[in-house]
Amino acid sequence: MKTPVFDVAIIGGGINGCGIARDAAGRGLAVFLCEKDDLASGTSSRSTKLIHGGLRYLEYYEFRLVREALREREVLLQAAPHIIWPLRFILPHHQGLRPAWLIRLGLFLYDHIGGRKLLPGTGSVDLRTDVAGHVLKKNFSRGFEYSDCWVMDSRLVVLNAMDARDKGAKIRTRSPLRTATRRGKTWQLTLFDELVNKEFQIEAKVLINASGPWLDELLNHISHSATREHIRMVQGSHIIVPQLFNHGRAYIFQNADGRIIFAIPYESEFTLIGTTDRDFHGNPDTVHISPEETDYLCKAASEYFLRQIVKEDVVGSFSGIRPLFDDGKSEAKAATRDYVLKLDTGKNEAPLLSIYGGKITTYRKLAESVLDKLAPFLPEMGKEWTEPCHLPGGDFHPGDFDLEVKKLLRRCPVLHRELATRLLRTYGTRAYAMTDKIKEAGDLGQHFGHDLYGVEVDYLLAEEWAGCAADVLWRRTKLGLFLSAEKTETLDGYIKKKISGETHSLPTANEEK
Repeated sequence: MKTPVFDVAIIGGGINGCGIARDAAGRGLAVFLCEKDDLASGTSSRSTKLIHGGLRYLEYYEFRLVREALREREVLLQAAPHIIWPLRFILPHHQGLRPAWLIRLGLFLYDHIGGRKLLPGTGSVDLRTDVAGHVLKKNFSRGFEYSDCWVMDSRLVVLNAMDARDKGAKIRTRSPLRTATRRGKTWQLTLFDELVNKEFQIEAKVLINASGPWLDELLNHISHSATREHIRMVQGSHIIVPQLFNHGRAYIFQNADGRIIFAIPYESEFTLIGTTDRDFHGNPDTVHISPEETDYLCKAASEYFLRQIVKEDVVGSFSGIRPLFDDGKSEAKAATRDYVLKLDTGKNEAPLLSIYGGKITTYRKLAESVLDKLAPFLPEMGKEWTEPCHLPGGDFHPGDFDLEVKKLLRRCPVLHRELATRLLRTYGTRAYAMTDKIKEAGDLGQHFGHDLYGVEVDYLLAEEWAGCAADVLWRRTKLGLFLSAEKTETLDGYIKKKISGETHSLPTANEEK
């Protein structure tokens, strides 16, 4: 069988890799992307879930990054209003830390350097009378309020992969790279398909290393790589506790060490608190929250909330690694969050481009920068196109979400409002096709607990590369917070049975379309 030849091969199924795949496929390039595990199984599903400019980055004079990120907030809000929505943040003024005038200056810049149009601006808040102050200690009497956006981070990755696939890209999950070797003007890649336990080969004109925390490790599998720069792995951890407030806004708290943490409404019944910043050394596959990080987050939040938070309150946690460019900064919190692109062309041979850093907010601009850098090697490539285009399921106005819920309920009266709202929030307008054949309750399929039914699981297997219960419960949704171990095991058995019935290959998501 002839080895397939692609214009671009991308290693890494996180937000950067999938964003590049989408952009490149839409420009008419032949694109291949492989991921060693599930999509978004690394850093891209372990963020603070924010589309934001990064208010504290202004203190490190990262003005270009903040400006780009602030502009992208509204671009992405319009592209995916089902998984991205506005969120107001309360910043209590802490006597003895950053002075009020400095905060006002930062918020003024935050309001004006990014071309804000859709989101409301900054304001002051009297915490003695505002409901947001009722859960705070009484010494916090005044504060500020500003806008950013919340995102279902792992779903943003999957939507980019879906759009890439719909535009012709080949997406292979659970297919780690074995070797990549230059053969003059092309790369020869050997990969391993874990589903069928078999190696396969492809060729590509350009190779992109978008493997995030695994970047340095992956370079060991790439022959003739001259890349000498390294990543700095910075661990960020979060804790999940039962709901601390129910007014729908989030908090940003200053800490005495100069860092900030967020306390954010999470999955209707919880509060998400994070994040930490500490250097990580070791295998990225083994990252997990440390007892010291848990204590730090509990103590930092308890500095502000009336209710004191202790480790016994923690019902869940997650940790991720930011694969930052090692710029020599002494403190992890000061290391640049901006992305850095390094191009290696060998001796006038096939190019390798390695990606360091990057924020989920700026992934689309990173993809454009990558393709701009590779343009001399891909002269047939089309022009930029992603800015005005919505992602799958996002073809409605950000302000019309409630109207879309009512529309879904009219089309499928079997659904109750909570389920209809969650399906629209998760899948946008694609929820219409998912539920189109549901005429009575039995058509929902097997019930796995909470409001998860077979019809949704089957959709995820067929369209979104899901291959096990963890894919469904933690990366396509966050329903793992609500399902017991027994029900999770039942779901896993259902998925294994479905997959084994597909003649040893995942359904249509991993097949050519």
